[in-house]
Parts: sequence; structure tokens; C-alpha cells
Amino acid sequence: MHHTVVERELELRLILSPERSIPVQARLGYRSDDPYAVHVGFHINSQSPVHWTFARDLLVEGVFRPCGHGDVRVWPTKVDGRSVVLMALSSPDGDALLEAPTTQVSAWLERTLRVVPPGTEGRQLGIDDALDQLLAQ
Repeated sequence: MHHTVVERELELRLILSPERSIPVQARLGYRSDDPYAVHVGFHINSQSPVHWTFARDLLVEGVFRPCGHGDVRVWPTKVDGRSVVLMALSSPDGDALLEAPTTQVSAWLERTLRVVPPGTEGRQLGIDDALDQLLAQ
């Protein structure tokens, strides 16, 4: 079976305080063989990127309204007149607040939604076929 990958490099801002932020290169990734998830690799000052994986639906909703709880929260806001999406990530290793340009995130999400439209994710995994085979036995 053929799987599609949708990636986008972009610059995020790591918010250190209300007055200070630093640029962070990131790669957004989506794979049709993992249709419910988005993968984000943050290229910070280390040999290997820091990877986060969370629900695509969370990022889609977070472009429009606050959502999420626990380890990943996403919400839209304006910063200096620009529309941005904020992502609050929390782990045992620490917390991070990242700012992403809404237009770039939205354009990338639209590409993922064309590859695997909402509601069709299960078909990508073959769950229905496997369930049919199991129940036929």
C-alpha cells in the first residue's frame, strides 16, 4: 500500500518570557500510515531534534479555539497584530511554549486533510477490513 508524507519546515518562536523569545527551526510531519497523528521535530541546540507526537485533530482545532489539556495544549492568539498558534508542551524533562505562524500551520494542515480527509483515518489503517476478517471467522 502506498503511503503519503506531508512535511513542512518552519521557524517557530520559543517563548522564554513575555519580553523574550528565540527562533527554533521545526519540521511538521504527517504520514498517511499514521493518520491520527502529527509529528513535530524541534531543532534546538543539540545533536538530535526533540520530537513530539500528538493528535492531528488537536492541532486542527487549536488553530480556531483553545483545546487540549495535560501534556499538549494549543490555542490561537494575536501577537503584534500577527495571527499565531501557541503550543504549550509539558513533559517530565520540562515545559515549552512555542509560537507558530497561523498561515503556515493552516496551509500545512490543509495539505494533510486533502491526503486523509477527517473521518477517513480508520480506512488508512485497515481496521474495518481486519475487523471484518476477524468476525467472519
